[in-house]
Amino acid sequence: MPSPRVPRPGLPTRTDSVPTPPTNLDPVTATQNPASVSTRSRLVDVGGLVTAVVVGLVVAWAGLLIIDKVGWPAFNSSNVTRALTTVGQAVAVAVLVVAVIAYRVRRWATAQQIISASGMAGLVTITLGMPLGATKLYLGGLSVDQQFRTEYLTRLTDSPHLADMTYHGLPPYYPAGWFWLGGRFAAFDGLPGWEAFKPWAIISIAVAAALATVLWNRMIGTDRGVAVSLAVTVVTLMYTAPEPYGAVLILLGVPMLVVFVNALRGPRFDAGPVAAFRASSWPAVVASGLFIGLSATFYTLFTGLLAGIAILLTLWFLVVGWLAASNKALPDAEVTAQRRAMALGVVGRLVVMGAIAGLVALLAWAPYLSARVSSKPASGGTAEHYLPEAGALFPVPMFDFSLVGLLTLIGLIWVLLRFRTRTIALAFAAAIVGVYAVTALSLLLTAVGTTLLSFRLGPVIIAILSAAGIFGVAEVARVVVGKLGDVRLAVGALGVLVAIAMAQSVPGMLSSDITTAYTDTDGTGVRADKKPAGAESYFPQIRTLIHDQTGKPADQTIVLTADYGFLSVYPYWGFQGLTSHYANPLAEFDKRAKTIERWSKLTTPGEMVAALDAAQWAPPTVFLFRYSADGYTLKLAQDVYPNDPNVRRYTVTYHKPAFADPRFQVTEVGPFVLVVRKEHK
Repeated sequence: MPSPRVPRPGLPTRTDSVPTPPTNLDPVTATQNPASVSTRSRLVDVGGLVTAVVVGLVVAWAGLLIIDKVGWPAFNSSNVTRALTTVGQAVAVAVLVVAVIAYRVRRWATAQQIISASGMAGLVTITLGMPLGATKLYLGGLSVDQQFRTEYLTRLTDSPHLADMTYHGLPPYYPAGWFWLGGRFAAFDGLPGWEAFKPWAIISIAVAAALATVLWNRMIGTDRGVAVSLAVTVVTLMYTAPEPYGAVLILLGVPMLVVFVNALRGPRFDAGPVAAFRASSWPAVVASGLFIGLSATFYTLFTGLLAGIAILLTLWFLVVGWLAASNKALPDAEVTAQRRAMALGVVGRLVVMGAIAGLVALLAWAPYLSARVSSKPASGGTAEHYLPEAGALFPVPMFDFSLVGLLTLIGLIWVLLRFRTRTIALAFAAAIVGVYAVTALSLLLTAVGTTLLSFRLGPVIIAILSAAGIFGVAEVARVVVGKLGDVRLAVGALGVLVAIAMAQSVPGMLSSDITTAYTDTDGTGVRADKKPAGAESYFPQIRTLIHDQTGKPADQTIVLTADYGFLSVYPYWGFQGLTSHYANPLAEFDKRAKTIERWSKLTTPGEMVAALDAAQWAPPTVFLFRYSADGYTLKLAQDVYPNDPNVRRYTVTYHKPAFADPRFQVTEVGPFVLVVRKEHK
C-alpha cells in the first residue's frame, strides 16, 4: 500500500495508519534511501497479498473437503449443521483474536497476516459450507437467478472460449470474469459446472475475505484491520452471499476505496505540473485502475458505482485544491500555475486509472462491443426492467432495530464527523454519496420506463457503513478507557461476543436460500433432503437419449425448452433464454418469442420443417416439451414491467401431428416429450 503522504492545507491529513511495532521492522531500512525502502515495502505488500490468496484458497478448499467427507443431515430438517456452524464460527473468531493479540504484544509479525487470513477464510467457509454440507447445490439451488448463473458457469466450464450462456454463436453480454475463473476451477477439479458452483462460490468469497483482511491490516494495523474486515465480511455474507461475484467485489471494494483516495490525491503540487505528476503514487493509481477493470469483468452496476466514486473524489480534490491555493499570499500568476498543476495532476491520474480499467474491461467486453459496433441486430433485452420495493426506496440500514442497524448508524455519524480530517472517512463519504446518487437517478428513471437496479446497492452501503462503524466504536472505546481506566479487556470481550452474535445469525438470514438448495433437484437427479425428486430427475435419462439420437455432443446441439434447469446442468445451447431480463440483446429475445409462438400454430411436419429451415437464427434440432392432453407445451416468459413481479408466464402448445413424421423422433420420458430432428441437409 502507498505510504502516508505529507499533510497539506485543506486536505485530509490522516491515513488512519497505525505505526508498525518496532519489532516488525527490518532495522536496516532506517538507513536506506527512500526509494529502496519504498521498493522493499511494495514487495512486502505484494508478497502479503499473494500469501493471503494462497491461504484463503487452501483453508477454504481443505475445509470444504473435510465437510464433504461426512454424511450430514439436511439443514432444513435438522439443527445439527446449524450447531456445528456456530461452533466453527466461534473458533474462527478465536483465531482472529489470536492475530489481534499477537499484534498488540508485538509478536509473530509475519504470522499475523497468515493467522488473520486463515481465520477470515475459515469463517466464510464454515458459515456457508457447513449449512450446505449435505447438498451439492449452492444457496438458491437451481432456481430463479441461480438457474442462469449456473448455466453460465456450465457454459464456461465446457469451454474457456467466451460465449453467451444460452445462445449459440453470440459473445457474452453479462460480465464473464467470475464465471470464466469458475470454469477453470471446475475443469481443474474435474467437476461439471453445476456441481462446481458451490465450492467455487465459497472459495472465491473466502479468498476475497482473506485478501481484504490483509489489505486492511496493512493500512490500519492488525487490531483494527481484523475488526473492520470481520464486520464487512459478516454483513456481506448476510446480504450478498447468494450472489457470490457481487460479494467478492464488496469485500475487496471497501478497502480499495481508500486506495482510490491515495491514487487521486497525489503529492503536493507546489513544484509544478510535471514534477507533481511524476511524483504521483503510481502503484495506487495502477491498483485502482486494475480493480475497476476487474469489476467491469465481474459486475457492470458495481463498476459504474466505482467509476462514479472516482469522479466524485476527483471533483473533491479539485475544489479543495483550488481553495487551498487561493488562501496563499502569493502572486496571482503563481496561484494560477499551482491550480493548473493541481488540476492536471488530479485529472491526469483519473485518466490513467480509466485507461487501465478500460483495457482490463475489454478482456470480457471486447467481443460484445465489437458485435454492437458492427451493427448486428439487437432487441428484446430488458435487464433494467425490475423494480422491487427495495428499488423504490433509499437504503437506510442505519435505522433498522438490529446490531447491524446500530453499527451502521455509528458508522454514518463517524463519517459525517471525520470526512474532512480522515482519509478513510473521506473514501467512505464519497462512496455513500455515490450510492445515494445512483439510487436517486434510478428512482427518477422509473418515470421513463427503466431503472438502474439500485436495490443491488443496498448491501454495498451496509458494508461501507459497517466498516465505518468499527472506526466509530474504536473512538468511543478510547473515550471509555479514558473515563473508566483500563477496561480494554472488557471492551474486547464485548466486541468478540457481538462478532459471534452477528456471525451466528447469518445462516438464519440465509435460511430460505439454504432450504432451496436442499429442496431443488440437483444434476444427478436427487434432492439433498432425501425427499422425492422433481421432474428434473429425468434429465440424466434425457441427456442420454439426446446423445444416442443425435450422435452429437452437447456443445453442437441447440435445444428449445422451457425447462432451463436442463441447460444449467448440461452445456446444450438454448434457442430461447429464461426471460428477457437475462437475455443477450443480440439474441433478439422478443423476435424469437414470436417465432416460437408461430411454430406452435403449425399442424404438419412439412410446415414445421420448412419453418425451421427458414429461421433467421440457427434452429433447434432438439425440443424438450412438457406433455399435455392437448399437445406438447412450453411455458414461456414475457416482460410486464413496471409490474412487480415483472414476468408473466404463458404457455404455448405445439400440435402433435406437426412431429408425426420420420424426420422427427418423439420419445416420452416421464412428464417430458423429447423431439429430436433427424440429420438433415
